[in-house]
Amino acid sequence: MVTLIVSTTIDPASVGPASALLAMPTWAPGPSFEGVRSYVNEKGVRLLQHDKSIVVEDNLDIRWEELTNEGVDNVIFLSKHTAVSNRPALTIHPIGVPHLKEGDVSPQGGKPGWAAPPDPRMGPWMRLLKKLAQSHNLIPEFEITMEATHHGPVTSKPTMFLEIGSTLEYWKRQDAAQVMALAK
Repeated sequence: MVTLIVSTTIDPASVGPASALLAMPTWAPGPSFEGVRSYVNEKGVRLLQHDKSIVVEDNLDIRWEELTNEGVDNVIFLSKHTAVSNRPALTIHPIGVPHLKEGDVSPQGGKPGWAAPPDPRMGPWMRLLKKLAQSHNLIPEFEITMEATHHGPVTSKPTMFLEIGSTLEYWKRQDAAQVMALAK
């Protein structure tokens, strides 16, 4: 079983952590499919990179399993967080739009009335993220938070989003990207 980490080249808060991960040893190029590039490591982690919006890339878990015959244990998405407050933050959240009714339009991906199984490790990851943020002197500047679910994409495996927020200035912060990569 493998963990998929999904990033996109159109989001600086996704590019930074993905680059920090790939700078760590043991990564090698993996199979590509439908414009999605992949990198594999010996620890059962697969990093997928694509050039589309991360919230509309449905069923990457199933597509990966069909391509590689590797079972997917969970999916982690690297993304940006936005907030009206513009406060710097590192966030974790499950995905889905269970609050929408069938027939409603989901403006940020997902399927109305649906939610992916949440990754059961969100609690431990939240604690690790806080510990890493403290050791990298991001606290008190950055808030470490857990958000409610509010967007897609559709997956069938336990899933979570790891996000850097809340403005372009913070999305590009290498220290925040490094903390997200170390939390993997």
